[in-house]
Amino acid sequence: MLPPRPPAPLWPDAWQLWFDGSASPNPGRIGLGAVLLGPAGERIEVSELAAAGGCNNTAELLALQRAVDAAHQAGARRVVIRGDSDFAVRHLLGSARTAIPRLTALLEPLAFSLQGFDEVRIEWVPRHRNGDADRLSRAALGLPDKPALVPLSLARSRRRRR
Repeated sequence: MLPPRPPAPLWPDAWQLWFDGSASPNPGRIGLGAVLLGPAGERIEVSELAAAGGCNNTAELLALQRAVDAAHQAGARRVVIRGDSDFAVRHLLGSARTAIPRLTALLEPLAFSLQGFDEVRIEWVPRHRNGDADRLSRAALGLPDKPALVPLSLARSRRRRR
């Protein structure tokens, strides 16, 4: 399943990166998931178990670092990064700060890695638009896909019919 097609990237040669991390339990083992789409139709998928465990925020940051590393390896110069982690997006955009040393230790090298690109755009997306990266992070942990979300209006109408 491909992520929904977003608006055209700012740059025609931009790579699009979706990332997600899962911790099971939270904190626990960490699964990393990422999908990279290149401007010439390239598709790279990442689904890996992290070497160390941690919480969901740690999982998200490690998944993003892995996606950024894969983009560098693929030769990307411009990237549009999307993820459903409010924590990761706000911290990388500079609108939030953390004093938690283990998270700061992940954020600093990640910010440095992003400087290796000519252009970077970071966007938060709702969870339902990040399905492939989520599926890959869960697969790394041996977890099944999450069931599809049922819109609240349908859930309410189903209750009334019973």
